[in-house]
Formats: sequence, C-alpha cells, structure tokens
Amino acid sequence: MSVWPNSPETQALLDGARAGDVAAVNELLDRHREGLRQMLAARIDPAMERRVDASDVVQEVLLDANRRLAAYLERPTMPFHLWLRHLARERLIDAHRRHRVAQRRSLDREQPIGPLREGESSAADPMGRLSDPAPTPAAAAILRELNRRFRLALARLDEQDQQVVILRHDQQLSNQQVARALGLSPAAAGMRYLRAIRRLRSLLAQQTE
Repeated sequence: MSVWPNSPETQALLDGARAGDVAAVNELLDRHREGLRQMLAARIDPAMERRVDASDVVQEVLLDANRRLAAYLERPTMPFHLWLRHLARERLIDAHRRHRVAQRRSLDREQPIGPLREGESSAADPMGRLSDPAPTPAAAAILRELNRRFRLALARLDEQDQQVVILRHDQQLSNQQVARALGLSPAAAGMRYLRAIRRLRSLLAQQTE
C-alpha cells in the first residue's frame, strides 16, 4: 500500500478515466488546476512575471497531462498529483529557458555600437558568451538522455523509495518537509532517502555496463 496514496476522490476519477469516461478526465484535471496554479505562482521568477502567467502555464500542463494520461494510467509510477507537479516543473523550466532567450535577445539589441570601454564585452565577442546558460543542441540531447535513464532507473525502485526521491529532487522539499509529508521522523526520512539513492546509483551503473 502506498504511504501517500491518491485521495479516494482522485482514485475514483482515475478509475473512470481508465474506463474511458471523458467527464471523469475533465473533472480529474480541473480539480487539480488551482493547486498547480498556486505551486507555479510561488516558483515563477519575479523577473519573469510580466512575460509568464501561472494560469497560462497551468493550462499548458493540463493539456500535456491530457495527452499523456493514457500512458500514466497504464503505468502509474507515482501518485497523480505528484505526476502533475512533475509535468508542471518541466513546463516551468521550459518557460524559464524561453524567458532567458528572449531576455538575451533584448539585451543584444540594446548593445552599444560604439567602441567598448575597458572591461566590457559585446554580444559579438565570443568570450562574452561563455556564461550563456542555454544548452547547445548536443548538450540538450545529452540532458534528455540522462533524464530518460534516470526515469527508467527510478521506475525500478519500490514505491516508497520512488516517493522520497521525487519529493527531494522533483519537488525540492527539505528532509524535514519530506518527513512531515510521509509521516516519518526526520532521521527515518533521511535513512530512506540514502537507501533510495544507493539503489538508484546501482541501477544507473547497471545501465552503463
């Protein structure tokens, strides 16, 4: 039995969605809309607020969830609300990346044409681009492959270990917060996390053999 199961209402809607009930799917997604909005509103960088609205990101998340729901129902590796939060985190990362690109282009347009003073670097100066945080296509492909391997290994953990890893890494909760969420002492939560990470490392090492 899961230590953090879906609520009875959510489980009933998931069963309805699995049976092909479109109304159940719509209600399932809608009942999580406000929770996702609050989560995203708390995490959006203040510098992005004029470009990115939490409600718009939520709508993208729910559309994405609707597309992926059949795959989730076939192999639910985490409680539904955590799965939605994982999708939301992916969307928020994409939004941050798009914002950085737009911001960088805006700064490029504002670069002075005149000669640079000592210590300045222009957008055309290769050395000035070394700190560019946006990954190259090759680096992005590597990150996607690493994430794929991580998810495959994570799915092989038992449910309790999956949950503690998701809460610590995907949801970025502290050990104390994880302990409260799982009804454990901080020491027990820490030991469970260490056990899960050791197992995860072993599974990832097996993928490279």
